[in-house]
Amino acid sequence: MSESQGRVDVSVASGIVTIGMCDVYGRNALSGPFVEELLAALLAVGRMADSRVVVLFGLSDVFCAGANLDVLEKVVAGEVVPGDHLLSKALLDMPVPTIAAMEGHAIGGGLALGLCADISIIARESRYGCSFMNMGFTPGMGSTRLLENVLSPAIAHELLYSGERRRGADFEGRSGFNHILPRADVRSKAYEIAERVADKPRVALEALKRVLSADKRRAFEETRATETLMHAVSFGEGDIRQRIKDNYGQ
Repeated sequence: MSESQGRVDVSVASGIVTIGMCDVYGRNALSGPFVEELLAALLAVGRMADSRVVVLFGLSDVFCAGANLDVLEKVVAGEVVPGDHLLSKALLDMPVPTIAAMEGHAIGGGLALGLCADISIIARESRYGCSFMNMGFTPGMGSTRLLENVLSPAIAHELLYSGERRRGADFEGRSGFNHILPRADVRSKAYEIAERVADKPRVALEALKRVLSADKRRAFEETRATETLMHAVSFGEGDIRQRIKDNYGQ
């Protein structure tokens, strides 16, 4: 079965559900419509009774780029309430194991989304980082805790403070990413793992998922409150709008 909503494709085969983020025009940046479509897809997949594993991937060169400029400007102006954290929660709450095949760049909220998966695979050539502070505001989407699941606190804190983006190869031997591979091999590895998971009983997978993901889900809920408070402070800075415009994409 395959279903497309324009920016998001969903397909199911032999218990493996594939969610493809394919907003070519928007370069997989989290615009309002894209967030709505992706959230609807994640929630629908979460209700599927015959799924056993979920694979999430993006474009070959961009997994997900985080919030787009229009959304950030509207959030700062108080015109919209950020909804991207709902994506993180939907992926974290998926009843079966999830695999993020991050073959392309994953920045800011895009990286946070990928880190919500149970298994994460990145590419040696692509770049990964948290760019929030480059634009003058504190990290969101659970980044302040999620990054520590794959990196030591020291390295995670450096990336959060500096906003630096690093190639996947830089994390080899010093991270908890499940696999760091050539870009061309990321998606095939994700499906190789998915096939091994998909032949397990659904009831057993659900039970194990609840236990193994409990700490991450709890940490995400705890950090949402602190990240919201930090946003209230940093978004209140007088020059924040100009700083976002000047540094978006940096």
